[in-house]
Amino acid sequence: MAATVSEPNEPLSPGLYIVATPIGNLGDITVRASRVLSQCDGIACEDTRVTQKLVRHLGISKPLWRYDDHSAPNDRARLIESMRDRAVALVSDAGMPLVSDPGFRLVREAREAGIPITALPGANAPLTALALSGLPNDRFLFAGFLPSKDKARAEVLQELGIVRSTLIFFETSPRLTKSLSAIAKVLPGREVAVARELTKFYEECRSGTAEELLEHYQSHPPKGEIVLLVGPPPEVAHDAADADEMLRELLETEKPSQAAAQVAKVTGLDRKTLYARAMELKSQ
Repeated sequence: MAATVSEPNEPLSPGLYIVATPIGNLGDITVRASRVLSQCDGIACEDTRVTQKLVRHLGISKPLWRYDDHSAPNDRARLIESMRDRAVALVSDAGMPLVSDPGFRLVREAREAGIPITALPGANAPLTALALSGLPNDRFLFAGFLPSKDKARAEVLQELGIVRSTLIFFETSPRLTKSLSAIAKVLPGREVAVARELTKFYEECRSGTAEELLEHYQSHPPKGEIVLLVGPPPEVAHDAADADEMLRELLETEKPSQAAAQVAKVTGLDRKTLYARAMELKSQ
């Protein structure tokens, strides 16, 4: 059940309103978001100092309640209880709440408590970066922040590197060169893009191989918030010998139809042709 966003100058119905805020340029606040922030009874925010700048820009004066990953369960319970008769907006420091930001537990427990919830779309750094990058966008996977430890970072890149999608990560400027170095080692030759300071005056989106970008940023240390994108693995051409090898291995445990289906999915070869070949191999 969603809360009701009222007409201008009418009070909001009680509930939780998840409000996307600008990721840089304050002009990117939506009309609907501005209306909800002006009509709500209070705003739960990640950092009251950051949110204060936004509401001041909008000419709004509202109670600001700090809510972040360190908030105690009792704080969350009191906030949810207040939503039964008050309209509470949830914002993050920038962009859509819950995208690598606090709020997951609050929304989950509010739903369990039967609180009406409405999500207001708006600015989003991963999608903005994807649009700027020129990388394939028919399939993409957002994976939050890469681990800070070298071994864990390499393991995540190995795990996700086989996914046939553009990978999107958040990264900090001090760790960018380490991540680019890891990508160069684990996923060599991939097309990579670095988008930083999105929607701000010094917005930049630079693309190339990880090696090329590493060389650039080693001599030009980056500043600001960063979205790091890695292109999908290159298409691999498979021939009949490859297909036979995969079919033989799968036929040890799978039926011909299942083996053919799996090989077709991996290679892109015709499933009926693979099934006929699987039957031939099975009879040998």
